[in-house]
Amino acid sequence: MDKMDKNLERSRAIAVGLAMALLCLSPAKGTEPDLKFEISFPSALHSEPITGRVFLVITNHAELEPRLQAGFWNDAPPLFGADVSGLKPGEAAVIDATTLGYPVLSLRQIPAGDYHLQAILNVYTDFHRSDGHLIWAHNDQWEGQQFNRSPGNLYSQDQVVHLDSAAGYDVKLSLTELIPPVEIPPDTEWLKHIKIQSKLLSAFWGRPMYLGATILLPKGYDAHPNVSYPVIYYQDHFSLGSPLPFSAENPAQGSKNRWGSAAYEFYQAWISDDFPRMIAVRFQHPTPFFDDSYAVNSANDGPFGDALMNELIPYIESHYRIIRMPYARVLTGGSTGGWESLALQIYHPDFFGGTWTFFPDPVDFRRYDMVNIYDDDNAFAIPHSSWMKPERYIMRGADGQPLVSVREFSRLEEVLGSHGRSGQQLEAWEAVYGPVGPDGYPEPVWDKRTGMIDHTVALYMRDHGYDLRYYLAEHWREIGPQLAGKIHVYVGDMDNFYLNLAVYLLQEFLEGTKEPTYAGSFEYGRPMKGHGWMPMSFADLVRAMADHISKNAPPGEGTRAWKY
Repeated sequence: MDKMDKNLERSRAIAVGLAMALLCLSPAKGTEPDLKFEISFPSALHSEPITGRVFLVITNHAELEPRLQAGFWNDAPPLFGADVSGLKPGEAAVIDATTLGYPVLSLRQIPAGDYHLQAILNVYTDFHRSDGHLIWAHNDQWEGQQFNRSPGNLYSQDQVVHLDSAAGYDVKLSLTELIPPVEIPPDTEWLKHIKIQSKLLSAFWGRPMYLGATILLPKGYDAHPNVSYPVIYYQDHFSLGSPLPFSAENPAQGSKNRWGSAAYEFYQAWISDDFPRMIAVRFQHPTPFFDDSYAVNSANDGPFGDALMNELIPYIESHYRIIRMPYARVLTGGSTGGWESLALQIYHPDFFGGTWTFFPDPVDFRRYDMVNIYDDDNAFAIPHSSWMKPERYIMRGADGQPLVSVREFSRLEEVLGSHGRSGQQLEAWEAVYGPVGPDGYPEPVWDKRTGMIDHTVALYMRDHGYDLRYYLAEHWREIGPQLAGKIHVYVGDMDNFYLNLAVYLLQEFLEGTKEPTYAGSFEYGRPMKGHGWMPMSFADLVRAMADHISKNAPPGEGTRAWKY
């Protein structure tokens, strides 16, 4: 397609998108009754004006508060969002029939009936960044960028209201409740929590910024003060919970740990007499755009890679008895944590001794989920023919059933936040991988309403090292010798987010390497293994890591003190 055709296609897509929006959101004046929600907060709860985003949740399910049901990709109740700037106490923010919603487009698509309603106000903070940009975004309160659970955010009480778009309505909601601070879990014999201010990140963001970690100690740690241990750096989304699924609560006795019996079984292995003695670490590194920084430096997020490598890891390794040598540092994680574990190993090949990477986020941007951001012109429609434009999907069941399209996924993010502030997956990648836009916010790789791809953004992502397969191809002669035998990747062949597709491309490249060969491994769950598939238990994973560390220990480095 030549440049003129591409511009014509882009113009048509924008025109169609605008026409659809106008049809759905802007009926002719006087032909439809007004539908309106007026949302305000009292000065007794918050005395100062607020800049942020106000949300309305409408549901007919009462098992949870409406706010706790909102923001998910599928099987989620209607959610509507609108920015507010300097909203004063007593003033009303308005959500009406022109406000974009998800999964329904407009309030006019809500059938008549009685509904549970709740409003939420996600509070933004002004950041005067060192790159010269002033932006407003949510300053994480150690909850992991969860707008419906973040301390300091305001919300209304759950109330039941009858809605009928044929009759019209004007509902007033008052934000009378404040989400309380996060309670940090207490330290135990096994688990320790740390939180430090990062000088690097605080300088970039113009405000105090923090890094943290949860440390899982091995059996006998206090009883053997002269022994140092290998370390497992476990990557995952933000959580104050244990690295690896560790819980002393027996599910047979009513434990509600999200890992269920797997956490208790791992606990039993970890404390057993014949299990390897290692230290496990889970990082906490939320950003103003997502619950996790992806452990790399970024134009939008700042120097998180440097902060983790030069501030957090040295702090941990100086406060806990860790063997501070590459062979004794190993990585693992899944999904977001899968990408991070692979990226940390690739970017720091002589610092870490190996990665066991599970179902990673896209590692080759020719399969950015299902989109080829370099060659495709539109993320929503599959390139097929001039007459057919099948929808492209981003989420499926493990049986292959499509569940959520890229178009729908993108609209959810548009509802959750403007300027890349949704706190969701697509915009998290754009904040990490992409350039800063003229307004100081992340430049999107595709338009969230039309799907048109900006190839300049795509090439920026590739050329700045975030396409891991491409980065390896460009640097293999330099870093290959340090990576031989260190990369192990696992993914289900029916990953729910199509992440196996990029892994195939990574494997194809690595298995073709020479001087040296990569000498690692790939394993695929078949048949119909979805997101989260692992071929081994966590206890067997730790045993495999311990064997790898022992095998690669330098001559004279004894292992009997920690490997049983």
